Amino acid sequence: MHKYCFVFALGYLTVCQISRVYIFDYGQYSADFSGPMMIITQKITSLAYEIHDGMFRKDEELTPSQQCLAVRRMPSLLEYLSYNCNFMGILAGPLCSYKDYITFIEGRSYQPAQSEANGKEEIKYEQTDPSPNIAVAQKLIVCGLSLLFHMTVSKLLPVEYNIDDQFRATASLPTRVIYLYLSLMAARPKYYFAWTLADAINNAAGFGFRGYDKNGVSHWDSISNLRILHIEFSTSFKMFLDNWNIQTAFWLKRVCYERASFSPTIQTFILSAIWHGVYPGYYLTFLTGVLMTLAARSIRKNIRHYFIDSPPIKLCYDIMTWMMTQVAISYTVVPFVLLSVKSSYMFYSSWYFCLHLACILVLLIFPVKRTQKGNKDQESIRPSRSKKPEDNDVEEKSSMGHNSHFLANSFNQKTEFTYRNTATKQ
Repeated sequence: MHKYCFVFALGYLTVCQISRVYIFDYGQYSADFSGPMMIITQKITSLAYEIHDGMFRKDEELTPSQQCLAVRRMPSLLEYLSYNCNFMGILAGPLCSYKDYITFIEGRSYQPAQSEANGKEEIKYEQTDPSPNIAVAQKLIVCGLSLLFHMTVSKLLPVEYNIDDQFRATASLPTRVIYLYLSLMAARPKYYFAWTLADAINNAAGFGFRGYDKNGVSHWDSISNLRILHIEFSTSFKMFLDNWNIQTAFWLKRVCYERASFSPTIQTFILSAIWHGVYPGYYLTFLTGVLMTLAARSIRKNIRHYFIDSPPIKLCYDIMTWMMTQVAISYTVVPFVLLSVKSSYMFYSSWYFCLHLACILVLLIFPVKRTQKGNKDQESIRPSRSKKPEDNDVEEKSSMGHNSHFLANSFNQKTEFTYRNTATKQ
């Protein structure tokens, strides 16, 4: 039944996307029904798989993250509609797990606990109602700055200029590389604005509390959708993906990557393209992303260990990988912005498909270790919430869970944060 639910929800979303793109509003970014439909599709399919895991599969058949997210009883109609259509996330999300949402609704999300070295939890202080005011204020400031940047700088650096005939004919290669990076960097603040505002709205309602650190300071980022500094200073393709549209990537991991019987990376990127819409540029971006991901994974596994022993050498390596990552990301997502096949082909042909060919060459030269399903070291699309950002250096480590506190308590991971004990079976 969960598969039928997935096919129906994604199929209906696709029909909506087709009607929006090819009947009403081709080539325009507009705030219409398709945005909320994308979020609801994530919620419906995610809950369907969580119910299937909790009620129709044995625990030994589940991965640790699936065990934590599994829903053990059928939600009531009110609970189902509340989860899918609550006012906090109906427009821009972000996605959250059903268990996280019900825990918040039932008021069980603020229990402070501190993990001891032996894995036991002990209440160290009394604080049952953490205030989100500071977190909300900080995120609103980020929203304001992002909107200001988008309304000023972004207008001066259009992505379309990368395929301007005169620019392609007269600009030198360094100039084209620099402009490619700057134009795509300038295209990101609108996403920073929308996702940060959505996060702030949820926090203002009391949702999104992750836990306390060892000093009792509250953190409100359990459903955050991005980490801006880690995006802008990412030193690998994976690190960028780990910090961009985080909740969508958790959804992709839960409903596709963990369950794919073959080629999970390719299947996940294809699903992501279908979910985003029907513009050809989306598919060109995500198919290029498959090549980039596999090549970056291969390079990192085969050569990175030669550069990490000496701090000066590692610094030089990080600078070089930052530059390469930013160019690779920009090169990959140009079709996502241009949308059409013709414009995308003009761009890639002007670059002689150089990064596509480079990725293929890398995959031919360096061995690629095939990942095995169920292996703890299997690489996933996103790190778990308890994983520190700097742990992206170990790329082959798997994220064994999702964005919330459940996994930190369930697996006794060592982390500076302690999480509320909310793994009550639904």
